[in-house]
Amino acid sequence: MTSYSPRIYLYKITFEEVLYYYYGVKKEKYFNQKYWGSPITNKWCWELYTPKKQILQLFSYTDDGWLEAQEIESRIIRPFYQTDKWCLNENCGGKISISSSRKAGLKNKENGTGFFSMTKEEKLEVARKVGHSSFINNTGVFSVDPERRKNLGKIQGKKLKEQGLGLFSMTDEERHLLGIRNGERNKELKLGICGLSKEERSKNAKEANKQKWKCTTTGYISNSGGLSRYQIKRGIDTKNRVKIK
Repeated sequence: MTSYSPRIYLYKITFEEVLYYYYGVKKEKYFNQKYWGSPITNKWCWELYTPKKQILQLFSYTDDGWLEAQEIESRIIRPFYQTDKWCLNENCGGKISISSSRKAGLKNKENGTGFFSMTKEEKLEVARKVGHSSFINNTGVFSVDPERRKNLGKIQGKKLKEQGLGLFSMTDEERHLLGIRNGERNKELKLGICGLSKEERSKNAKEANKQKWKCTTTGYISNSGGLSRYQIKRGIDTKNRVKIK
């Protein structure tokens, strides 16, 4: 390698007139190749203001050097990503910002491309495969422990209720019809309980009935369903319970 060999480097773009900044990595085709970053969403800033480039670190011109440069780039961007209004990076380690995702989604919807070019059946199949993959690889919601999932669900539910969104934006009749449609879809695709055999459903019901719960208000003990009916009849919050077996 000579002093005029192409380089791999980490750089930072700043602007003379404003406080915006941008980090990136570049693998040159030839030494000192003219390059000012490759923004997409925030390209306007380069067009409106005067950019300045600072090379922060050089790496070996190899595959390992390129991987190392990308890793350090992500590490530098992460503390500012989607938190500092002056940071122009819309991608960090393969993760796309919410604003970029939203714009891409609206564009696909308008043009009928991507997800919006699929039929209803194709969308359901994609969702099924993604869900199955997440379950097998313990990723997404399946990477979160059950207790935390429960708490996140409560927080999200409370937020939707306060804002009148999701199920809380529907009338009782609309929710009822949605439940029917979801039941028919699960039956058609053999999802959830509809994916179990008669023997498996019977076994699960027996296991559920074996579990005993205690009302923390009155001390009454029953299975989950029996305790729910008992508490509702007496106006007791069904959350007031502990599992004892």
